[in-house]
Amino acid sequence: MSAGNTIRPLPVLKGEQLRASRPEAHVWLSASAGTGKTQVLAARVFRLLLRGVEPAAILCLTFTKAGAAEMAARVNRQLAAWVRMADTDLGADLIALGERPTPALVARARTLFAKVLDAPGGGLRIQTIHGFCQSLLAAFPIEAGLVPGFRPIEPREEALLRRQALSDLLIEAEREGRHAPVETIGRLSLRLGEQGAEQFLAECSRAGVALEALPAGIAPFIRRALDLPAGDIEAAVAAGCAALDDDAIGRIGAANRAWGTATGGGFADTIARWLTADEGARVAMLADLMNVVRTGKGDPRKASAKLIAAEPDYEALAAQLGEECAELLSLRVRAAYADLLGAALEVGRDYARGYEAAKRRAGAVDFDDLIGAAVALLQQEGIGEWIRYKLDQVTEHVLVDEAQDTNVAQWTIIRALVDEYFVGRGVYAPSVRTLFTVGDLKQAIFGFQGTDPLFFQAAERYFADKAQEVAGDELMPEDERGLPFDRLSLTDSFRSTAPVLEFVDAAIDTVGAAGLGAADAIPPHASRVAGPGEVALWPVIAAGAGEAEDAGEEGWIDDAVRDNAARIAKTVRRWLDDGLILESKGRALRPEDVMILVKRRGELAQLLVARLYAEGVPVAGVDRLRLS
Repeated sequence: MSAGNTIRPLPVLKGEQLRASRPEAHVWLSASAGTGKTQVLAARVFRLLLRGVEPAAILCLTFTKAGAAEMAARVNRQLAAWVRMADTDLGADLIALGERPTPALVARARTLFAKVLDAPGGGLRIQTIHGFCQSLLAAFPIEAGLVPGFRPIEPREEALLRRQALSDLLIEAEREGRHAPVETIGRLSLRLGEQGAEQFLAECSRAGVALEALPAGIAPFIRRALDLPAGDIEAAVAAGCAALDDDAIGRIGAANRAWGTATGGGFADTIARWLTADEGARVAMLADLMNVVRTGKGDPRKASAKLIAAEPDYEALAAQLGEECAELLSLRVRAAYADLLGAALEVGRDYARGYEAAKRRAGAVDFDDLIGAAVALLQQEGIGEWIRYKLDQVTEHVLVDEAQDTNVAQWTIIRALVDEYFVGRGVYAPSVRTLFTVGDLKQAIFGFQGTDPLFFQAAERYFADKAQEVAGDELMPEDERGLPFDRLSLTDSFRSTAPVLEFVDAAIDTVGAAGLGAADAIPPHASRVAGPGEVALWPVIAAGAGEAEDAGEEGWIDDAVRDNAARIAKTVRRWLDDGLILESKGRALRPEDVMILVKRRGELAQLLVARLYAEGVPVAGVDRLRLS
């Protein structure tokens, strides 16, 4: 084998990595970033194949298409290398995996590449959860309520379709003389911003079934749900003002007059005007009346000794008046919120209908449709049981990557796939069927696709309880009982140096395990990477705190964003000019050594490219690099 085609030997699995790759147990693996979880996932696939498991019987579910492609490439590359590898090198790889390199096992390893290529579908089933749902629904489109030959749409086409559905909704409303939808979307845009309003409508389209279950008039329903009066809210506020105890208010005014200070005199004058005002004036003065007994922040004003001396019940009277005034003033705010929400949900329901119609016309489904239709299909009485039975016949091992990014609906699909794995081996003995799940609870806080740390933990408890139930069944022969359920953790990082991980641990200690959604303490991290490291936290740039300057064409961008982009670009320029030494590489920093990660591809990302160009720093631009 030429030097250019050499494959690096597999790293030796140790400790929890080795245990996690064992195919004789269900595994729930917690793996922090950089701890080699992809290596463990691939190792488990290799060990399954080495035990004679058919490639078609293995299903790997990943979070992204890029992750699925990278995983498939890694496995195929290694299997292809085993075909040509010297016996000693192949034996070393098997030992690294935790296997004994017998002549028979070495010979079997050399056949795996061809075996995988000959598998149905041309290889291992390494898919995203959406890809799996698509293949499942394609086999049963009528039963799933989909148009035969449906096609999934990518996010870009979905965004265009959503925009078209919104445009159609507004045009139709104007044509029919209905101004409410246009006005409601305008109010939503003012409150949430343009992107926020579009996101709200997108969420409505995902909750179409729930919106259809609401009554025809959603706004009155929302008012009732929030315990708000129907009809004119100002009339309700006026009635509340008329019901206030004038005698108690007068006693508060008299005490303030007796206080003898300018503040007390001002409060007494306010109360005097209130007591002589008509109904409309009292409504207008309600906030002034509350100001007598509460501060601008809404806190009760501290009663002085003179006030209490003048009126012994002053504190109780002031507290009661403050509560009543605050309740009446909040009626307006709550009613305005309820009315906007009700109107927005009504528009959202119309939008959801329009978006569904647009997808039907195009014969398209989005990612949410794939998940929802698959769940409904698997739970459908009669056909659902038969489909689960057919899936159970061909799938013996399920591996779930990035499990923290799995939401409730996706866990429902996984449960349908593997529930039978937890009823004992039975007729499958001595073969085994396993679930392998790897994720990082700390990353579940990002909330992708409606995920939550609670779902991740609930799934772990569910499968652990199922495994324990079967393992403890004394009526079942011991060799037919379920497999052990191993809870394992990888905390040794092969990516970050010790100082960086020490900062991470300190941050976790500050937030606390509960702040990350963890029920138990999060174990500390360790580093397998020698060398220095540093985490530098820069001071926050507040909006409006930057230097005043003519922003020109960038005037629409927040000054804090502009200042932050300039600060980052100048810092990189200074590193290059000062010849910052990378000790790990024994040379000075080069532009390609710097990676700038942003939360989203927004204003800051675009400005960074411009500022780096302005500083004379070569930059690859946005989205030129793909992170594995």
